[in-house]
Amino acid sequence: MARGTEDDVTSEAATGGRELIRRRVIEAAADLLAREGRDAVTTRAVAAAAGVQPPAIYRHFADMDGLLEAVAEHGYTTFLAAKHLAADADDPIEDLRAGWDLAVEFGLSNPALYALMYGEPRRGTTSAAFQAGMRILVGRIHRLAAGGWLRVDERLAAALIHATARGAVLTWLSLPEDQRDPALLTAMRESMVTAVTNDKPAVRDAGPAGAARALLATLPEQTTLTSGEQHLLSEWLDRLAADG
Repeated sequence: MARGTEDDVTSEAATGGRELIRRRVIEAAADLLAREGRDAVTTRAVAAAAGVQPPAIYRHFADMDGLLEAVAEHGYTTFLAAKHLAADADDPIEDLRAGWDLAVEFGLSNPALYALMYGEPRRGTTSAAFQAGMRILVGRIHRLAAGGWLRVDERLAAALIHATARGAVLTWLSLPEDQRDPALLTAMRESMVTAVTNDKPAVRDAGPAGAARALLATLPEQTTLTSGEQHLLSEWLDRLAADG
């Protein structure tokens, strides 16, 4: 074997070993967090659980906050694996409810991890897993918009859905167990649905042509555009409607 090839193999083995240790430390910290809470996640306890010396933690993470950031990313990855449920194309409102319920159930099943992920501003939100999860949510919202179901713009809908699920879980976890009423979660979910969706689709046929026809029908009622702008928009909508 050539010297360069031997060095490459040695380097890959070292990299793989470092990654294995890093993963063991993250999983040990996540397990301690789940079983004993945030205060149990100390350098000494994590090192013992992972089977490494305490200095090894600081070789992989700048400090304990860096380790907690990695645990949050691990949580988003775990949640993402559960989030890939098939979309309900026949009923986008039920699809929205199912996604919201899934997010809330994850929080209730993983209280300490969820509090770490969502109880602190922007914790782990730059991770690839968090961004991938948000893209799934955005996809659900876009299907609502394309079908004429969306009451507000897509960005506001995403913020409302995310905020209500997050608030529902953190509120539930803050309550004494004897005051945790499932009706709270149902009411918050349905308030979210009412806030972001219409009672019936604003367009009869999904797609640009159906949306154009729906907008054409209500265009005379608007007062925002000038007559020239309204005339130009009407021409564009006519072309889109005819294309369908």
